[in-house]
Amino acid sequence: MSSRSEAPSSSDAPSEGLIETLRASALAELGEASDGGELDEWRVRYLGRKGQLTSILRSLASLPVEERRTVGAAANQLRTALEEQLQARTDELRNALSTAAEQLDVTLPGRRGHRGGLHPVTQTIRDITDAFAAMGFQTVEGPEVELERYNFDALNIPADHPARDLWDTMWVESPDGEDRSDMLLRTHTSPMQARVMEKTDPPVRVVVPGRCYRYEATDATHEWCFHQIEGLAVDEGISFADMKGTLYEFARRIFGSERKVRFRVDFFPFVEPGAEMAIDCFKCNGGGCNLCKQTGWIEILGAGMVHPKVLEGVGYDSEKYTGFAFGMGVERIAMLRHGIDDVRLFAAGDLRFLSQF
Repeated sequence: MSSRSEAPSSSDAPSEGLIETLRASALAELGEASDGGELDEWRVRYLGRKGQLTSILRSLASLPVEERRTVGAAANQLRTALEEQLQARTDELRNALSTAAEQLDVTLPGRRGHRGGLHPVTQTIRDITDAFAAMGFQTVEGPEVELERYNFDALNIPADHPARDLWDTMWVESPDGEDRSDMLLRTHTSPMQARVMEKTDPPVRVVVPGRCYRYEATDATHEWCFHQIEGLAVDEGISFADMKGTLYEFARRIFGSERKVRFRVDFFPFVEPGAEMAIDCFKCNGGGCNLCKQTGWIEILGAGMVHPKVLEGVGYDSEKYTGFAFGMGVERIAMLRHGIDDVRLFAAGDLRFLSQF
């Protein structure tokens, strides 16, 4: 209660005047009570075993007989009146709470909270790895800070190879501060080819998703940090036809069962022969449009048969084992699937863009 009226002391001699003063004080405080806790405090203070009215009733024996009869009757009437007022105030507060509760229609369905979703790049990675998992490929991951040996040398790209000019490499210092020049932010996920084969005897079937880094200008189709998925299959008797069949099935699972596939010769240092893979444009069905640049085809990845030097570099017998490898940019696949024309949107953090997926 915000304030309390001045109550008569229980040490005062009982009298009708004292009882009237007590009545005024009790009713004033009862009117200020605003919840069940304050009502209970009021009841104990006035009507409890040690309450002020109870104390007056106990002290009636000290009064003369005639005065005792008059004051006792007034005290008992006050007890009855206070009990009735307490019940009335309790009902009043209870009704007020019930009225407030009725203003809220609890039968209405609740408002659903905002639910987030997977980033389109994350969802695309999961869709791609799921497609290859259905064909027996295991998903593995590797370090983003890589050694030059795995990023280049083990992939048939020695220091003097002109292919190194294709990657704008970010070199880093070693974590322990040691003066080394062979650590870098990986430029592709291909280093995991050598890492997996070093620890695994054939057959090998893996896909490797992850971030890659290149020191290059950012524009609508290039980012300094992006995602790739590398694939590798090595076993006895694997042929170029196996690679074509696997990638054809992947394209159908990701872009639709009606997709056509085209392979054309291309150069990649760690495969021989190498090829680029394209699918017929799903927007114009090969007729030519702005998406496929009027060619009817959309390039989606590079692939080829694993170079014998790569196999021999990890201790495999290149006369016994063959294999194929492929690599694709995840953002490019996501852009094609969702009709996105600027790769920078993926990293902009704009909820207006991300909430569409």
